[in-house]
Amino acid sequence: MPPAATPVPTPDREGARGGPRRARDPRLLAPAVAGPLTAAVFVLATALARSHPLGPYTRNVVDLGQQYLPYHAYWRAFLLGDTHGDAFLNWNSGFGAGFLGDIGTYLSSPFSLLVVLFPADRPELALYAITVLKIAAAGAAMAALLIRLRPADRTGPWPLAALLGAAYALSGWTFNHGASVPMWLDGLIAFPLLCLVAEWARAGRRPVLGPLVVALAWTANFYTAYMATLGAALFLAVRLFTTGPGGSAEADPGIIAGAGAPAAGSAAVPKATARWRLAVLLRAGWTVGLGVGLAAPLVLVVFSGTKYADPTPETVFAPASWAELFGRFLPAAANVDTPALSIGTPALLLALTLPFNRAVAPRVRLAWTALTVLVTLSLQWGPTHLLWHAGASPNGNPYRQTFVLSGLLLIAAWFSAAPGVPRPAALLGATALLGALALAARTSADIDAWSYPAAAAALLLALAALLPAARAGRSAASRVLPVAAAVALLAAQAGEAAVSGMRTERQQRADVAWAPRIGPWQRAVAAEVARADAWPAYRTDPGPLPGGNEPLLLGGEGADAYSSLTTENTSRTLDSLGFGHYAKGRHPETLDNPVADAIFSVGARIRSEPTGPVRQDAAPRGTATATTTPVPPLVTVHPAGNATVDPEDSAFRNQELLLGSSVYALPAVRRTGTTLTARCPAGTEVWFWAPEYHGTAALAGGAPADFDGRPPAVRAPMRALGAVPAGGEVRVRLVPERAPALPRQSVGCLDRARLAAAVARLTATGATEVTTTGHGLTAELPPGSTGVAVVAVPRATGWRCAAGDAAPVSARSHRGLLAVPLDGRATRVSCAFRPPGVRLGAAAGAAALLALLATALLARHRARRAGAGSHPGRQEFTGRPHEARSSGRNADYAPRRTGA
Repeated sequence: MPPAATPVPTPDREGARGGPRRARDPRLLAPAVAGPLTAAVFVLATALARSHPLGPYTRNVVDLGQQYLPYHAYWRAFLLGDTHGDAFLNWNSGFGAGFLGDIGTYLSSPFSLLVVLFPADRPELALYAITVLKIAAAGAAMAALLIRLRPADRTGPWPLAALLGAAYALSGWTFNHGASVPMWLDGLIAFPLLCLVAEWARAGRRPVLGPLVVALAWTANFYTAYMATLGAALFLAVRLFTTGPGGSAEADPGIIAGAGAPAAGSAAVPKATARWRLAVLLRAGWTVGLGVGLAAPLVLVVFSGTKYADPTPETVFAPASWAELFGRFLPAAANVDTPALSIGTPALLLALTLPFNRAVAPRVRLAWTALTVLVTLSLQWGPTHLLWHAGASPNGNPYRQTFVLSGLLLIAAWFSAAPGVPRPAALLGATALLGALALAARTSADIDAWSYPAAAAALLLALAALLPAARAGRSAASRVLPVAAAVALLAAQAGEAAVSGMRTERQQRADVAWAPRIGPWQRAVAAEVARADAWPAYRTDPGPLPGGNEPLLLGGEGADAYSSLTTENTSRTLDSLGFGHYAKGRHPETLDNPVADAIFSVGARIRSEPTGPVRQDAAPRGTATATTTPVPPLVTVHPAGNATVDPEDSAFRNQELLLGSSVYALPAVRRTGTTLTARCPAGTEVWFWAPEYHGTAALAGGAPADFDGRPPAVRAPMRALGAVPAGGEVRVRLVPERAPALPRQSVGCLDRARLAAAVARLTATGATEVTTTGHGLTAELPPGSTGVAVVAVPRATGWRCAAGDAAPVSARSHRGLLAVPLDGRATRVSCAFRPPGVRLGAAAGAAALLALLATALLARHRARRAGAGSHPGRQEFTGRPHEARSSGRNADYAPRRTGA
């Protein structure tokens, strides 16, 4: 018989018959402690890193500042009714972009609603608070799961469940990925919750609550919920392999060492049969299907949106080296291109004791050890990499699923340590494994100067606490040492997590793109936007600031938009007109060009400058000035004709085609080395367009203009270089940082008088009045208008338009913009946007809701029949855990020795 593990006293005890006092229920205590503990450690890490709001340094790294912060600022305005658009359409970004898909991608978490509790000018504080609450909720959820995985015939120690729950929420994945991509934190919460749903399916319980939890997870963030669902499926598979109905031991002596017949007077132990396992799988599949169906109104809209989104270049998965993979188990290592596997050295030590812990049943040791090893290997294999990421290798952060492995490791740690402190042999075996892992990682480039010292200190403190507790006998020390061990483990785990979080934040600030904190500069721009805005008479563009998505953050109706669902047509249309982009096309940026402003009815433009250097450790100050210019209305009338553009042709010519007038002189350009020469009419404006060019360009004697082309990720916008001198000779001097790649027509000379005439003509023939609703637009036209009405909105699937009283049909395209044919009789055109997938999603959601109601009625009927057929003197097994508990055994643990 295997040696017994030293029990860890549980602070609460069951009272009189009828159950424990509710206030001391370990099922409540574990998550109630794990949540605040997680929040406290995360906040401590922020303070140690001196990050805002607990220090002067910005937290707005990469997409946190460019996407999630602006989206949450806009979300607050939207919830309070202060935006032009509605849930279907966002009029502010990308000259009009679908919004429901963005809600499902970035904002559908219930936590995002909390943004309304914060002032409008403190979106960073709101997002930080939401991040902390999500991480705390993940710790509480994992603790709630662990405390329900009962060791043997009793509840495991709730302090250990709380500690391991916090370790899960404060993993390296959280600090390196989740904290800077807050929408993924909903998957961190979802994994333990979906494992709880799997437990309910295994026990035949909660047939209504289970689908609702699945629906909540998939609605909050379906992308990481998908990964969490895969992880929960693996969890359920191992539970079915290692336990019987209700978690009871199977009547198989090969599973539990020393298992024999049930004790006298105990209930018969039901055996796990293939039929029972199939029934559990069917219940679980039904639960997930219902939940995903309930989430379909959002999920299908997002899925449909990805079909029309600007495609990113195909990524070929390249696994990390094994040294890098092993190195990511250590604290303070940070790299978005390798898997963040750290769960804290004390927690990892407990997880590594499982293969050596003879107090745990052999089948459980084998199954959970094999699962964690196989999931680790799945990170490195191409086919399983694609499976984890729903068939598409992501651009950047190729190991987004790592939080699932962190959760499985902590479940393994619970199974090993919950029945008692592992014996010294198991602890020493785990220490040897940990040492081998650290040795194998010594060549990893991800290792930080703090990694080995922090891990060593935490390991020594953990061993100093656990080894004496594991050897304690039935003396006073046996009651004191476990408490001391718990305190020391808490100090080691929390201290290492705080250090790891601090180092990760500092490395991110040093190594990746960042945006400054929100401060006086942004507030000055927002004030100018509010004064100049006259939508829908014309658009107001807030102009470029460090970061992105300025119209969401500051107001206005500009071109800048950064979304995973930016449509391909929007990106290609704006590219063809000389706009720039980031993020491989999914982040179009504004273009300060008068012809583009005329095309898109940008009548007010904010130009701003910082009054000092833009730094990480201070909110910037700056000045802002609004400039208004006469522009045509949002709807103009053009002759019918060729309606396409060539993205590879001249951006100057494409602008003229959409404007309907020739306003540029397009000279022949001669290139001699790094000098371009051409001839243009004196006094015209020289514009330089070279989207792939990286360097500076300047007219002779003029100030240089920067161009940041880095294909395919970054495309540089066209820029003005100055006026053509009296002689008409244009000489552009290039200072490239790499061999310049220039288009055929890189220079255009704008004639402002021609442009003014074109604007006057379009204004005279265009709409006399334009009104907009949340996701629609109506324009009144002069009588007798013929040709095509062009709406200055990029054409996207979902737009439907009509002329006069005709029935709306799918909108046509005129060189990438919405178009409505005119026959001379209609004096009104209208367009409205309905997100693709919304009708199918609503139908699927309604069907799932009906199925859920039927499931609830059926469950209630069965419960009534079971109650009517029960006999007070007879106990029947129904698959619920409490009805088989009198056997006193659990397949997860070997029986303890009761005598010498």
